[in-house]
Amino acid sequence: MAIRKNASINAAEVAHFSRYASEWWNPDGALRPLHRLNPARIAYVRDQVVAHKGGGAGVRQPLKGLALLDVGCGGGLLTEPLARLGAKVTGLDASADAIAEARRHAAACGVDVTYKVGSAEDHAEGSARYDVITALEIIEHVGDLDSFIASLAGLLKPDGLLILSTLNRTPKSFLLGIVAAEYLLRWVPRGTHRWSAFLRPSELVQKLESENLLTTDLMGLVYQPLTDSFALRKNDLGMNYMLTARKTR
Repeated sequence: MAIRKNASINAAEVAHFSRYASEWWNPDGALRPLHRLNPARIAYVRDQVVAHKGGGAGVRQPLKGLALLDVGCGGGLLTEPLARLGAKVTGLDASADAIAEARRHAAACGVDVTYKVGSAEDHAEGSARYDVITALEIIEHVGDLDSFIASLAGLLKPDGLLILSTLNRTPKSFLLGIVAAEYLLRWVPRGTHRWSAFLRPSELVQKLESENLLTTDLMGLVYQPLTDSFALRKNDLGMNYMLTARKTR
């Protein structure tokens, strides 16, 4: 698939999330669901990377020595924990306001992360290549998904891992992800999601294959109301799910 300059940037989506830049690190603010998702997301990324490269299980910094790119990093909710796990992390986002908040928080906490404003397409034009790329809760917000995936594939080193998370396009995701989350419970601002932009796993797998990215794992994320948290569930992909793919050549 062709990479088109800045094609993945959806200006309306960037503006929407830029409005909440100051809320990134407020666990009860506009981005509350991401805080609830984060422990499960971090565990999934860690375990997938450790399983792929071998060793590292149980050590303090299992990602040490790996170059990692977090695309659509926002304020750094995932980026900072991955840096603490030992990876050399670059965070990339199209929102200058979100990156400013990410830099502020990382500096306040003494976490070593490189943050950049821009698109995946622009970043792919440079020389940097990565062992692992994460792009979580972002593909449903991009302007041109094919250009975005092609850019991520180009940024990966041979045998590198791409880890994604998104929402499945099912009746369940419409009722819970949009009607309940945005209108009834007001967990996220209205207009955060478009159900038509959600991807079924089979659709995403096919797009990845066209860029020589072989899917090696699919995992569901299930909300647990009693603990107000999310858990990884292998056989429940009906709502949120995570995917790992390996660059084959």
